[in-house]
Amino acid sequence: MIRHDVTIPYFAEVDEIYNLACPASPVYYQIDPIQTVKTSVMGAINMLDLARRTSARVLQASTSEVYGDPIVHPQVESYWGNVNPVGPRSCYDEGKRCAETLFMDYHRQGNLTVKVVRIFNTYGPKMSINDGRVVSNYIMQALRGKDITVYGDGLQTRSFQYVDDLVEGMIRMMRTDDSFTGPVNIGNPNEFTILELAHLVIRLTGTSSKIVYCPLPGDDPRQRKPDISLAKEKLDGWQPSIQLEEGLKKTIAYFKSL
Repeated sequence: MIRHDVTIPYFAEVDEIYNLACPASPVYYQIDPIQTVKTSVMGAINMLDLARRTSARVLQASTSEVYGDPIVHPQVESYWGNVNPVGPRSCYDEGKRCAETLFMDYHRQGNLTVKVVRIFNTYGPKMSINDGRVVSNYIMQALRGKDITVYGDGLQTRSFQYVDDLVEGMIRMMRTDDSFTGPVNIGNPNEFTILELAHLVIRLTGTSSKIVYCPLPGDDPRQRKPDISLAKEKLDGWQPSIQLEEGLKKTIAYFKSL
């Protein structure tokens, strides 16, 4: 375990690199948007340079945010997205899009073995209680008996993936043939409205919390659902095995233990 800022070059002898370095919650990546862009772009360059020096395989943890507020539903890897390049979420969205560009250019120009996965909303035990994303927010609000904050009308949709399924997908992606770079969607295609999630958390926690409505943040996507056909084909039949209610029970138990 080494504490290191990926915006600074790193030297080590490695065989595989999983580049997951970047805050994924709007609460955190918007605190210092310039550093967020640097983490995605300079971090990608430094990890790619490390892979090139050591002839390592390198995987980029990209994001469903590269699709922006999509007009194609569900989202397929061939869709180029609908992203606001100058909005409050742009530091993350465009940083990750640029990182994908860098990975593909290092692959084409330097013959580097690269893998790109686009991760959809992921949750599970070991999340920070102050993570700032919707699953952890709702669980903590419910356990504390506070109001559940739903932004907008709550009819915007998300597809929630349990962390174990994500890890399995990334490992399988790393093991694919050198010629397969991706990008490939890693997510759970079961789609829920935010309001449905809120009601499910209330039921599973047994809380007396009430739902309150707040203004919708800027550039918040209305729909989010992965098409995982490519993942099923290329990753030895990978698909999510833990559905939302089971995953929430495990996550709620973890937060209760804190």
